[in-house]
Amino acid sequence: MESESKIRYLEMIQNVINRMASNSFLLKGWTVTIVAGLFVFANTREMDSNYILIGLIPAIFFWILDGFFIHQEKLFRKLYEHVTTINDSGIDFSMDTSPFIEDVKNWFKCIISKTLLIFYLPIVGVIAIIYGFIIF
Repeated sequence: MESESKIRYLEMIQNVINRMASNSFLLKGWTVTIVAGLFVFANTREMDSNYILIGLIPAIFFWILDGFFIHQEKLFRKLYEHVTTINDSGIDFSMDTSPFIEDVKNWFKCIISKTLLIFYLPIVGVIAIIYGFIIF
């Protein structure tokens, strides 16, 4: 049976993992909202159609930030796995994930992971295609 301190430690780590996953989900919602809002402004007759390109800024920024959250989530999952294997005397409630950096793919690989590419690449592609239709 697990000790109370180990259970609390695992709960702390799980809360961080849940927060990272929630942040990642919220970023996707904000990306769609902001890019769609910029499309609305760009389609107004008084506005310049170049505003569509401004949609690339939040899309790429949120893509990178989402990659950061996924990277952090993976690090905390490794910490969680590690804590499940240690005995009660090794519990120090440390949230330091630096010992697991070598075990987790780097931040850039998280940015170009399949899950993020499937979401962000079409958004960036649609912005580029719409801008291409406007200037040609």
